[in-house]
Amino acid sequence: MNAFLLVPLAIALAPPPPSPRPSQAPSPAPVASAPAAGGAASSEEDYRVGPGDVLDVTVFGQDELSRAPVVQTNGVIALPLLGDVPVAGLTLAEIRRKLTEALGRDYLVHPQVEVKVKEFQSQFVTVLGEVNSPGRKPLRGRTRLIDVLVESGGFSTRASGEVVITRLDGTFEGGARSLRLQLAGTALSPQDQASLELRLRSGDAVTASPKYYVTVEGEVMRPGRYVLESDLTVSGALSLAGGPTRFGSGHLRVRRVDAATGQIRIIEVDIKDVRKGKSEDLLLQPNDVVSVSRRIL
Repeated sequence: MNAFLLVPLAIALAPPPPSPRPSQAPSPAPVASAPAAGGAASSEEDYRVGPGDVLDVTVFGQDELSRAPVVQTNGVIALPLLGDVPVAGLTLAEIRRKLTEALGRDYLVHPQVEVKVKEFQSQFVTVLGEVNSPGRKPLRGRTRLIDVLVESGGFSTRASGEVVITRLDGTFEGGARSLRLQLAGTALSPQDQASLELRLRSGDAVTASPKYYVTVEGEVMRPGRYVLESDLTVSGALSLAGGPTRFGSGHLRVRRVDAATGQIRIIEVDIKDVRKGKSEDLLLQPNDVVSVSRRIL
């Protein structure tokens, strides 16, 4: 399968302070190219039309009967000879069969009817966050996660590769209303590929999360900002920063700001006790500041 690298939009993040270059986060996973036209057409056959959709109804050899009707709010389309025909909730094949039978019963001999969706206007998902083109995206049948990510222009440069899908109508397997997926790395794993094939429903919200950072400052070899991975701890951040200098103290302070209240909390960490297993290795949160003080000689 051809690779398609999901690339750049951005919610502004504060620029890093001037310091030695921090470690780089893994790029979001490349994503397969959009499905071929034949696959899209097959997908549309499973689409169930609804109010607002514009259909393309062709009766071969009967141009005066061909129309591009809009599905009305009461679920019907208006056609010559047949008048109002209920179609909401039907697939294209079911509508085609229904119109063929109605025309053949009273008006035409062996009518040939073709029905397509000209404009998809009844079912949408919403794509938010770190993609190049966020907004409402129409469903066209068996729409997959990869389809809406590609239609949204791919991930922005500030995307973490994490995608959260919130389901407003129903739940996912297991009863959850939201599903969190991580698509990061240099190649697609089988699990990533399966995640990208996830079928979406009308009303789903797809959010591409941004990268979050922590800052390591003070007596470390490489002070600066570092990308926060899901399980980054104090000792892990210290390692990313090259470890303490020869003047660095084993007593660290983590400055944490409560996002809801704005209150500042200072957490003391003894890295020696952490390494000996006497203390828990604190999991870091977005925007934490890890300070390594200068030890007293």
